[in-house]
Amino acid sequence: MDEELRSLTERVRRESGGSADCERLLASGDRDELAGVLTEPGRPLWARELAAFRLGLAGDRRAFESLVLLLNHRDPPRCAAAAHALARLGDPRTARAAAALATNELRVAYALHPVRLLTALRAPESVPALITTLERRLRPHDPYRRVALACVEGLGALGDARARRVLSEALAHPALAEAAVHALARIPQQQRRE
Repeated sequence: MDEELRSLTERVRRESGGSADCERLLASGDRDELAGVLTEPGRPLWARELAAFRLGLAGDRRAFESLVLLLNHRDPPRCAAAAHALARLGDPRTARAAAALATNELRVAYALHPVRLLTALRAPESVPALITTLERRLRPHDPYRRVALACVEGLGALGDARARRVLSEALAHPALAEAAVHALARIPQQQRRE
């Protein structure tokens, strides 16, 4: 079993109190039933999350909106599960949505998983969004070091020369310096001369 699915399964079983409805949704292979959970009034959050996650893993784009909302949730395990499902969904809107969430200064406290998702997607939106987010995190006394570190690591993984300037600026920040050195080393030599 996929580790993220195992974690989600344990969590929703706890949240549901081990309900029969939870077990039915875990076992259901009926995508229409799962999609119905997303719009049915009165459904608890755990049920909507479980349905969206399962649909996302199955590549069913009806899960997209629900997964994007969960990607920006205040509960990190929900964000992580949504990012996992969105990475597998294959919806062309995913990178744009993740970039919008990662660069939204009003929601920066919840930007960690959108940043990681952008790295995993390797989409055209990824590098510009990570650069923008990291630039904002390099301000004095910024409290979102985990987001900044995820940006540095993501830019290193993407290896794009456009990131050299902001990664060089990150060298001046002790909490980011080591990761920035490694990220800069991952930018191919050929691109460094451009």
